[in-house]
Amino acid sequence: MKKISLNLQILAGCALGIAGGLWLAADGPTPHTQQTLYGARLAGNLFLDLLRMVLVPLIFTSIATGVASLSAHQRMHRVWTTTLLFFFATMALAIVIGFGAAHLFRPGEGLQLAMFAEATQNYQARQMPLPDYIAQFLRGLFQNPFKALAQGDILAVVVVALFLGIALVAGGERYRNLRTLLDELQELCLRIVGWIMRLAPLGLAALLMQLVATQQAALLASLAHFIAVVIGSTLFHGVVVLPLILWLLTGMTPVHFLKASRTALLTAFATSSSAATLPVSLRCAEQHLHVKKEIASFVVPLGATVNMDGTALYEAAAALFVARLAGIELDLASQAIVFCVAMLGAVGAPGIPSVGMLSMVLVLESVGLPTEAIAILLPIDRILDTVRTAVNVEGDLVGSVVVQRLAERG
Repeated sequence: MKKISLNLQILAGCALGIAGGLWLAADGPTPHTQQTLYGARLAGNLFLDLLRMVLVPLIFTSIATGVASLSAHQRMHRVWTTTLLFFFATMALAIVIGFGAAHLFRPGEGLQLAMFAEATQNYQARQMPLPDYIAQFLRGLFQNPFKALAQGDILAVVVVALFLGIALVAGGERYRNLRTLLDELQELCLRIVGWIMRLAPLGLAALLMQLVATQQAALLASLAHFIAVVIGSTLFHGVVVLPLILWLLTGMTPVHFLKASRTALLTAFATSSSAATLPVSLRCAEQHLHVKKEIASFVVPLGATVNMDGTALYEAAAALFVARLAGIELDLASQAIVFCVAMLGAVGAPGIPSVGMLSMVLVLESVGLPTEAIAILLPIDRILDTVRTAVNVEGDLVGSVVVQRLAERG
């Protein structure tokens, strides 16, 4: 008998959760309803706590190993510095587009969910004057690494991981064993994520049951609005911004690029995995876009790990969407934190679908937004993941052509 895929199990769990929530809402506030909602709250919180348990070690090892992987390419100094500058510049543009679209079209506005009331109170309690906020933010970046890891201080953990990764690059082969250890720790974390994801159908069913039973149907219209905004802005980045950058820097026309890379883009769209698309992306870069093998074999695999334009755009827009559902308007300082975390969270994150949810939890945690919002975001994630993965892969291919042209000029 063929095993049911995790995606189908999650879809079934979401459907059961919505159906159960509708049934409880129709049943009214009876003792049975309250008991069922209490059980759903326990199950949903257990799933979220398991995700938080593995979040900090996974982020730490992923970022450290992602940066440390550059040490193998020191002889290509100009290539990898140009590559990183291009990747971070295009991700920054993507995040700005995500913020801009969320501010312009404002999905989630006017719909405050009671489920997030506690998070709203906690967020408001943290408000302070901007100079004090900036001072506290900067002070919080550099902490005792063991304290940061123990307390789950996400930004401090990211900074420590960046410093460790840079130190491993500078040390070269002297720290080969430590790099191997970090790689193995990352693999262990991903194995644990795999175990936790087996509970995702149950956990999401519980969270959705609680959400649907206590909220109004207007949430569905707001979700449809959010989906349209994210897909529209992601396509704008992939169809207009990236081809325009390519044309300005290399002279290659968008039509030629899309014809040469369509196999990789279609594969990315179908699999929602930049890692699974990697062999196809390499073939397109070398054979159709005529990128030299030594450049393509560095830029494209690194891009599959570090360069996540579509993901960064989605996370920026989703943070503003969740904030509005919680009745919070993120200020400029909080949006700056989302900007940094969405970008840094992509460094070293494996190109597989399930890790995208952990990255979203990371962004929400960084600014004190309710992580329960993944119950809203994950059911629609498969729809959005197809488009954003295609744009992630497009950014890798554009990067390989641009880096080759700029390296030749140098």
